[in-house]
Amino acid sequence: MKKRIAVVDFGSQYGHLIARRVRELGVVAEPLPPTASRAEIDLREVRGIILSGGPDSVFAPEAPTLSEELYAAGVPVLGICYGAQVMVRQLGGEVAGTSEGGEYGRSGLRGRAGVRSDLYPSGVTDEEVWMSHNDTITAIPPGFRVTALSWGNHIAIAEDSTRRLYAVQFHPEVVHSAHGRQLIRRFVLDLCGCDPSPDGPAFLGDMSNAVKSAVGSERVICALSGGVDSAVTAALLHRAVPGQVTHALVDNGFLRSGEVEQVVTHFRDWLGQEVTVIDASERFLEQIRGVADPEVKRERIGACFVREFEELADRIGASILAQGTIFPDRVESGIGGSAVIKTHHNVGGLPAEMGMRLLEPLRDLYKDEVRSLAAMLGVPQPIIGRHPFPGPGLAVHIIGEVTRAKVAVLRTADAVFIEELRRAGLYDNVWQAFGVLLPARTDGAAGGRSTSRHCLALRAVTGSDAMTADWARLPYALLERISLRITSEVPEIDRVVLDVTQKPPGTIGWE
Repeated sequence: MKKRIAVVDFGSQYGHLIARRVRELGVVAEPLPPTASRAEIDLREVRGIILSGGPDSVFAPEAPTLSEELYAAGVPVLGICYGAQVMVRQLGGEVAGTSEGGEYGRSGLRGRAGVRSDLYPSGVTDEEVWMSHNDTITAIPPGFRVTALSWGNHIAIAEDSTRRLYAVQFHPEVVHSAHGRQLIRRFVLDLCGCDPSPDGPAFLGDMSNAVKSAVGSERVICALSGGVDSAVTAALLHRAVPGQVTHALVDNGFLRSGEVEQVVTHFRDWLGQEVTVIDASERFLEQIRGVADPEVKRERIGACFVREFEELADRIGASILAQGTIFPDRVESGIGGSAVIKTHHNVGGLPAEMGMRLLEPLRDLYKDEVRSLAAMLGVPQPIIGRHPFPGPGLAVHIIGEVTRAKVAVLRTADAVFIEELRRAGLYDNVWQAFGVLLPARTDGAAGGRSTSRHCLALRAVTGSDAMTADWARLPYALLERISLRITSEVPEIDRVVLDVTQKPPGTIGWE
């Protein structure tokens, strides 16, 4: 009989991702609040406890901690990042703030020769891991031993074999930690003794049944964007409640070049369904005229989308709005207790009062899970492989105030960037790519005369789930060609720069 792993979430952006890694092993992940006591945990079922990271410092007055009796509950405990610092501090070790700014993004492990590791039974090898912390562990509790250091020479792994307590300063749950999944597998299956389930649930059937139950006999508007998330939502609705769905695309004026035509063609050829296109570009532009704050942009754009769908609902008698919200949208918007990174228009940007019920069948899935589901549903590959693109579109890739002229400039430059990626055969190697129009005017020289025009930043990242990302190492020759084309074909731009920031510390988008 397989047992459970309790995941204590300290408000981490990655807390839900830890639970997912456990589920991938065929083991149930049971979420627990930091306030959980030993009496609240069924130790007959729970075989281990994982403590997530979190946005707080352990020195903050209201910083969450764990009931210390859980360390003596007789089950293994794995603390990750903030969870590791909480464990170390509560058990008598020391944590210190650092004036060096901590460690963010790419780092690595250096194993200690001759020191045995339970988490790495074959020995800790030098490998890349993903860090996101400011405070650092400076002294370990009694009974612990340091088994690995980071590239920055900080304590990266500390272990207590007797009590089966393990503290790791990096994030093994993210894809950019080289052997992170193996570490979690080692903890869950070997150290905790959980039994994996060889037979996964009939996921697609369960989701279809859930959609059918939620909709009943009501009529649904499915909000389309052209991306895989809304396409999978549409496919689930088409499978579960055929004849009750109106597929609608709102043209907010901030879409990429040719996007409306592509969406209409794809859905007609694939599902045999017509798409209701609503041209609301004038209304959207008016709503954010003069607005520079990105959060206000998202709120107003989100409210505008809802109003357009409500007007359509009144005309056709629909009562449900289905949209392709996925888990990273929710977690970055602060849903579920995590820290707000940025409000997504389809989550925190929605108005408080809506005239329709919301249906979000993908709300607990990550992008790569959605793409796997899309393949099962027969979604065309051009949609499955399409780069993610925000609902507010080009409006949040323009830093500062949005104008019609700026949108036209960015749309043209962005199209050149994507076209050259496809021509080089690298589009599918990049998880997301786009241009960002910066507010600064830069000095240039064209035709022997001085110019002062826009600067464009190129952003291209690799990743799989939007929780972490690394900048894509595009060939210099390709970057040169992109820059030459943009500065030649888009006269309003005279400088192109490259964003080489990881997530964290940055986000994928600029706003």
